[in-house]
Amino acid sequence: MNRIKVVVSGKLPGKYTGDLLVFIVSGDGKKEPACSHDIENVVQDLFQLGDFAGKEDQHCLLYPKNISAFTAIASKRVLLVGLGKLGKDHASNENRELLRSAGGTIAGVAREVKAKELLLVLPHYLKTKDKGAEQLIEGVLLGGYRFEKYKSKKEEDKKYSGLKQITVQSKISGTAIRNSVDRAKRSAESAIAARNMANEPGNKWTPQHFADFARDLADKSSLGVRILDKSEIKKLGMGGITAVNQGSSTPPKVIIVEHTPKKYSRTILLVGKGITFDSGGVSLKPAAGMQDMKYDMCGGAAVLSTMAAVAQEKPDVRIIAVVPSTDNMSGSSAIKPGDIIKHYNGVTSEVVNTDAEGRLILADALAYGIATYKPDCVIDLATLTGAVIVGLGHHRTGLLSNNDMLANRLLEAGEASGEPLWRLPLGKEYSKQIESEVADIKNVGGKAGGTITAAAYLQKFVGETPWAHLDIAGTAWEYTKKKYIPAGPSGVGVRMLLEFIRNFKSLKL
Repeated sequence: MNRIKVVVSGKLPGKYTGDLLVFIVSGDGKKEPACSHDIENVVQDLFQLGDFAGKEDQHCLLYPKNISAFTAIASKRVLLVGLGKLGKDHASNENRELLRSAGGTIAGVAREVKAKELLLVLPHYLKTKDKGAEQLIEGVLLGGYRFEKYKSKKEEDKKYSGLKQITVQSKISGTAIRNSVDRAKRSAESAIAARNMANEPGNKWTPQHFADFARDLADKSSLGVRILDKSEIKKLGMGGITAVNQGSSTPPKVIIVEHTPKKYSRTILLVGKGITFDSGGVSLKPAAGMQDMKYDMCGGAAVLSTMAAVAQEKPDVRIIAVVPSTDNMSGSSAIKPGDIIKHYNGVTSEVVNTDAEGRLILADALAYGIATYKPDCVIDLATLTGAVIVGLGHHRTGLLSNNDMLANRLLEAGEASGEPLWRLPLGKEYSKQIESEVADIKNVGGKAGGTITAAAYLQKFVGETPWAHLDIAGTAWEYTKKKYIPAGPSGVGVRMLLEFIRNFKSLKL
């Protein structure tokens, strides 16, 4: 991963001699836009000409040597980036998203002009403590992401390896700015780590790679790690994971990562689906688009990447991450439709469709995690159902929960992080759809309410523990087009979980 250095400086913009000097301009196209005093004259002229008004998605690249009004500016290029019209509450989620989008625009232009460094002048007119530093830096870092590990580099690409340093310029006290920049860096780098995992092909990212990532993370931090191998999984009675793995030549793993403060009173359990490739098993998926099933481990990637940021931030709450991982193949020993399995907590399940495998491995992980760690709340993330895409498109993650307080906090965290959720119902009527005539439950409940019945299956394994299920099948990739989310896997869930964890102390369940 190309790590970008981010520093904070009070240095005057005019003295910056680097590749790209960036100013944020806010306007609606009707009134003269708000901007830094250093560029007022130029922005006024552009506005009068109708060429640039500071609207969202607008940008203007200028070259100071050719503009007389820029005699006091020494940088090679000046970039004006439109923010759009700010709402009255400058700290609103809508304004935060405008800032991230502006950051994504900056990243795109930096790549176009092959800038290795840039100076970002924070908008002084923004009425927030950090002047938008956190969201702007998130946007730049996330927007600059590319996965080119397996591409042969052309000669011109070898000469430019991306942005190396961002300098954040602000005239106000640096503490609030530095804290915001650090938060943004941790959030973005963790989301990028999740994207990297998801982009790896199925032959390069297996359950063993999840285990290696966790061990490497633990070696570099105070996190604890435990890996359950195939024999331990079988011995513990995790029948769902064992069943899904039956058709595979690659052994399963359950990856457990622990952040345990010296003093803590509360525990959060995070569970992420880690299906490293999903063929559908005997209930084989259609060939078209099957290559995207390498993304079926995005829940596991999000959970482990979140722990990378947790290791740095060291919150005073215990956080346990559990990732059950296997691929789902159709080998000669594969589980068959109609087979009956027994989960960790003793619940028996009739496997009607082997392509509904995610809930089978999550069920074991949820039951095991709750029994072992006694969490105050549990959140699972999974690319679980195509039905959630039918209902919500690629715009919002589906949320289902047995606890209103937990659900509301996650909804808030989603809005604040730019990863919005939408809550769907649960209830007895949906649970009836997964009743089986030959076992306690069955793993599908028909086409109607597919996302909800999948969650109803998981609900059988959480008891009274406050629990939330996040179905990220529609947002883990092909997410709503955003300036800071390139095509491919989005890394969704990481920044939302971090927002939730950072504000967990005040949550009363």
